[in-house]
Amino acid sequence: MKLKYVGALPEVSGKGVSFDHSRPDKYTFLTAAVELLEALDYGQTEETRHVYNTSGREYTADELLEKLGKYCANLDGVFATREEKTNELIGELIGRVNANSVISEDERAAWLKNIEMMRDYYLQYVTNESAYRCALEALADEIHTAKVQQLTVPMMRNYGTVLHDLRYVLEHHRPPIDMTSEVREENGQLVGKIAFRH
Repeated sequence: MKLKYVGALPEVSGKGVSFDHSRPDKYTFLTAAVELLEALDYGQTEETRHVYNTSGREYTADELLEKLGKYCANLDGVFATREEKTNELIGELIGRVNANSVISEDERAAWLKNIEMMRDYYLQYVTNESAYRCALEALADEIHTAKVQQLTVPMMRNYGTVLHDLRYVLEHHRPPIDMTSEVREENGQLVGKIAFRH
């Protein structure tokens, strides 16, 4: 199993393949998610304030996999389901094509062939999405374990997107954690102020 960037979610038709840029590859957000995990990796402590300086560089795919292995206890299990998730996605796409009564048989055959040609791409997209989901679940666990009350992050390098996606995970965490956020300007830089209620 490998992590690597593939790009946005493909939109396949009988005429070819385009990409839905509103559904980016989650690989893009993995470095920010891992850096947030590292910043929160202090467990329960009497200290009330922790400072973490990010590296400022993108992790390689191997580094991301190694670091995710440290935080995601069931990483192998998560990746074991990627084939099944990919097959479900492709099955759903094939079902839609077969149910489409307004296309010709030639267009249907081309569409189905295009879906099959993109199988490896879909597999990598699902793999990256699964790794990102695992990172978000680990972040929620770290926030719960350390009883994090507040987090301040620079609004750059995808931290805002990761924290936005984290909100849903926290709402469904056991126990749920309420998260509120605001963006402020401090010393000429935009920062996100995130508060957690346990």
